[in-house]
Amino acid sequence: MIATSDFRKGAKLEYKGDPYEIVDFQHVKMGRGGAIVKTKMKNLKTGSVIEETIRSGEKFPPAGLEEKKMQYLYAQGDDYIFMDQETYEQLPLSSVQLGNAKLFLKENVEVKVLYYKGEPLNVELPTFAELVIAKTDPAGFKGDTSSGGGKPATLETGAVVRVPFHLSEGDTIKVDTRTSEYIERVR
Repeated sequence: MIATSDFRKGAKLEYKGDPYEIVDFQHVKMGRGGAIVKTKMKNLKTGSVIEETIRSGEKFPPAGLEEKKMQYLYAQGDDYIFMDQETYEQLPLSSVQLGNAKLFLKENVEVKVLYYKGEPLNVELPTFAELVIAKTDPAGFKGDTSSGGGKPATLETGAVVRVPFHLSEGDTIKVDTRTSEYIERVR
């Protein structure tokens, strides 16, 4: 069981029959009466975010999620095809199930697919991805420095990331897949 004192960002629990991930929480001590926990949770099935006020000390069952390592193979229409690393079974997931994760999917990348009661929910990407800049404005303008400001760059997967001015098309960069931020240039 997960008590309110065990809450942390990213913790997964079952709430009202659905799996949720804690996005944010705050313990609040009332003047009179018991403490409460203001919690912001994301439904892992629907992707919707709710805000709940929970009495301190309440306990919830863990979400009962199962992770499977899979390899992304290719996109086919609106579906993205993944292969189980152990059984070689192929699993199609829709772009709705993937959400923003599809912006950083590159063929043959290994991901974790989260299952809830045998049903695939979503994909957990590696924290960093190395991708090639497919399109960006040319470099070489006055004031063109590696710090301060930046320009939008479209990556090979279609994601748009803000990069320093000195980078150009064909450069490989490292991107944080959680925040969609440029980290560094890869040599």
